[in-house]
Amino acid sequence: MTLSGNDVTREDRPRTFVLYDKEWDLLDEVFAPIYRPSTNVSLDFLDLLTPGPFKWDSMLEMGSGTGLICVMAALAGCERVVGADINPYAVENTRLNAERHGVSGRVTTRQSDLFDGLAEDERFDVIFWNSNFIWAPGDHKFESVHEHAFLDPGYVAHRRFLEEAPKWTTENGSVLLFFSSTKGDLPGLYRLAEETRRSLRIVRRQTIQDGTDMAESEYLLIEVSDPA
Repeated sequence: MTLSGNDVTREDRPRTFVLYDKEWDLLDEVFAPIYRPSTNVSLDFLDLLTPGPFKWDSMLEMGSGTGLICVMAALAGCERVVGADINPYAVENTRLNAERHGVSGRVTTRQSDLFDGLAEDERFDVIFWNSNFIWAPGDHKFESVHEHAFLDPGYVAHRRFLEEAPKWTTENGSVLLFFSSTKGDLPGLYRLAEETRRSLRIVRRQTIQDGTDMAESEYLLIEVSDPA
């Protein structure tokens, strides 16, 4: 598997990297933001690349990876940030970067398969997931924990996210899904939304050259809601 799979074994993969005038830790088996544009586009979609306060007081980031987005949100004023990831290395990576940038009091971590690791009474003003939007056959066997960052066999995780995410927001909270119409199965996502009785609305979109690939990819920020 290319796209993101080879990034974890690159000989030039660093232990730390610099983005946005800040140094970040990078552990093994964790998605590296320096090789793909999706993290930068995510920050842009969340208005974290421009000066000003973060628009939400609490955030759950699903699939926190290095914790870069969690930390940037906390630095922008978000009072409570939870970074959840199924990958234990990513959970530790998020913790390390929160500590490095002095926001451990605002950023907490959970090793969690989607929402399984949350307390029943937790609610968030915004839930954000830069999803593993590359579809794989339902019987695909993961070769490493890193593959969870970009592959979703049978779109099982996407179905669960659509079903469960709206239940974890505050009264006027938002569920935001980061997706690629180029690399992901957008028609399949809409079918899942119909089956789970969820409404999808594209609120931002950006087309950009993807890493070292010559082809361009379109990225979307999709608002997920319960129309009932």
